[in-house]
Amino acid sequence: MPLSRHRIDLVPRPSHLTVMNGRFTFDDRTAVRAAPGAEPAAALLRTLLAPATGLPLPLAADGRVVIALDAGLTGLGAEGYGLTVGADAVLLRAARPEGLVHGVQTIRQLLPPEALSGSPVRGTPWSVPCVQITDIPRFAWRGAMLDVARHFQPVSFLRRFTDLLALHKLNVLHLHLTDDQGWRMPVAARPKLTEVGGTPHGGAYTRQELAGLVDHAAARGITVVPEIEMPGHARAALAAYPHLGNRPGRQLEVWRRWGVCDTVLGVHDEVLDFCRTVLDEVMDTFPSPYVHLGGEECPTTEWHQSPAALARVAEQGLESPDALHGWFMGRMGEFVAERGRRPLGWTETGVDLPDTFTVLPWRDQRHGLAAARGGRQVIMAPYRSTYLDYPQSARPGEPPGQPGQVVDLRTVYATEPAPAHWEPEAAARVLGTQAQLWTEYVTTPAHAEYLAFPRLCALADTAWSGGNDWPGFQARMHRHRARLDALRVPDRPPVHHPSREDSP
Repeated sequence: MPLSRHRIDLVPRPSHLTVMNGRFTFDDRTAVRAAPGAEPAAALLRTLLAPATGLPLPLAADGRVVIALDAGLTGLGAEGYGLTVGADAVLLRAARPEGLVHGVQTIRQLLPPEALSGSPVRGTPWSVPCVQITDIPRFAWRGAMLDVARHFQPVSFLRRFTDLLALHKLNVLHLHLTDDQGWRMPVAARPKLTEVGGTPHGGAYTRQELAGLVDHAAARGITVVPEIEMPGHARAALAAYPHLGNRPGRQLEVWRRWGVCDTVLGVHDEVLDFCRTVLDEVMDTFPSPYVHLGGEECPTTEWHQSPAALARVAEQGLESPDALHGWFMGRMGEFVAERGRRPLGWTETGVDLPDTFTVLPWRDQRHGLAAARGGRQVIMAPYRSTYLDYPQSARPGEPPGQPGQVVDLRTVYATEPAPAHWEPEAAARVLGTQAQLWTEYVTTPAHAEYLAFPRLCALADTAWSGGNDWPGFQARMHRHRARLDALRVPDRPPVHHPSREDSP
């Protein structure tokens, strides 16, 4: 990749980049010409550049910054774009709107890092190097999961987190909305879910807040994927509605411990109706093609002891109460599919969910291969390289996290969603990869950002461009750190953080 007097250090790395002589300068006279269908991308450019630059960038028929959709650019796929910067004009083209918004983020990164500041910056020339870029992502699914169930995070942070994902061309925000320790999704038909289940560690969102987040993300090329855990990790729901459990007369509190709770949903008809009601409201709020149903870490002890569960085993002709897990997920997956959506679930073996599910293998990469060989679509999420709740170094100053290992920047960068030794048919079923930020130990937005970045930069580079140049990535990150600094993403541990003794 040629270099000019100014290094071109983009994250993620573009597919093809050629640097030419000269620079283009954005100033008070710079206008934008948006071809039909490109108006949202032009609006995004103005929105993102205005806080630091103060430039109006008005729309004009003779604007020197041209943003255009061209359906004939089929080689760019759904998210690729072409960007040509000359000394006198800028041309951004894509076949789809998603490609244009990714190109807008590239323009941001080509500008001086100060352009990413949220407040006015004086005395900086807003110029970009002359380049030709053709950029196409390797994987369609490039995501980050944020757990807002264990510790609630305000919607203002979710919007900022979305902006950070978009800068790195990540395109999925997976929200873990419910768990044993909290229920954050409002359900009008079941108000106690947030009245009772939303009280520990924060609160709950309003439907208006979530709908606003969906719109904010969509304008940046990001899909918000909701997750409602079932049939395990459901203690918060059972605290609100005990009759949905396997011992209906038992009164429960929202769980104030971490780990895997053995209190799970029952399998009687009222539970299935409850889940359908919840999912209907979730799908009304989130237009995502995918809905995540959880599905992992579900102890079956209660089902072995429940007369209703044992009756269900007999009625369905199942081998044992353990088989109720697959039966339950099958019913819920069918319901989601009937509504025109695709069910997602965590897989612990690769073959423990119905065939209709797209699966996220989190224990081992081999489970992803087993799922792909079985015909399932796969999103790789192995904990050894994508779980950002693990410490990112062994330094004494690191905040406490999940015990047992370190997931450092190079480990995340080495994530390979579709290894070369896989059969082509199996590799073709890998949609992509995503990182997971569980929040048992994370109470503040600053702590979450510290854990997420720069490790999400590494995942973005791997998912977009292949992640096969660690020295080059390190060199680009040296420059990219200035961008994160301009955005005030913390580069050191927060002063205050929870310890293991702070666990509920």
